[in-house]
Amino acid sequence: MIPDPASIFGRHEFIVRRVHSLLGLVPVGAFLVVHLATNVTILDGPETFQARVDQIHSLGPLTLWFVEWACIFLPILLHGLVGLAIVARGKRNVLYYPYLENFRYTLQRWTGAVAFVFIIWHVFHTRGWFENEWWMANVTRPLGGGTFDAHRAAATAVAALQTARWIVAAYAVGTLASVYHLANGVWTMGITWGVWTSPRAQRWATGLCALLGLGLAVLGAAALVGMEITPVH
Repeated sequence: MIPDPASIFGRHEFIVRRVHSLLGLVPVGAFLVVHLATNVTILDGPETFQARVDQIHSLGPLTLWFVEWACIFLPILLHGLVGLAIVARGKRNVLYYPYLENFRYTLQRWTGAVAFVFIIWHVFHTRGWFENEWWMANVTRPLGGGTFDAHRAAATAVAALQTARWIVAAYAVGTLASVYHLANGVWTMGITWGVWTSPRAQRWATGLCALLGLGLAVLGAAALVGMEITPVH
């Protein structure tokens, strides 16, 4: 007999929510910060951006594959799937309780769903999901994916973004959703783990998380502008 997923979630909710929140900070949140910080170097020129990408790929193909799957892709999938389960089980009561905290909580859930869909598309758009010759030739490239080449990082990233206006809009929405989800998620993680429990501590945490979100939003916007104004070669 197949167990009910909802009952499993309920029995282990204490552990599931803490693992979920921890993955959202490390490694998923940490990767978002590094990713945005790398992308914004396009403003310093294509050579600088290429140098940052080369630093990442200097790990070697096997090590990089392990790091990407163990520290990025699998944690994102686990965090995203658990998050979608939380969204599906949650109650939509923002209309009945129109308080700031409830709006933030509701926005946290929906930006998580938007960010998860965006990340899946983003990985396909840039990498194609699987680096297999048949898959790339018959699935990825016919559908417009696999546009990023690490050896021509600036040229391929800029060309992929400048292909259509809707792609720029998708990246803007996806980046902002990811940034809000991380910044507000740090605040909720502090509540979940009992880091800030007093009203005064929560007010300080709100200000710090707002600054974090604003800073990451600026990085993301600057990276998009850099990709937009860099000439395609």
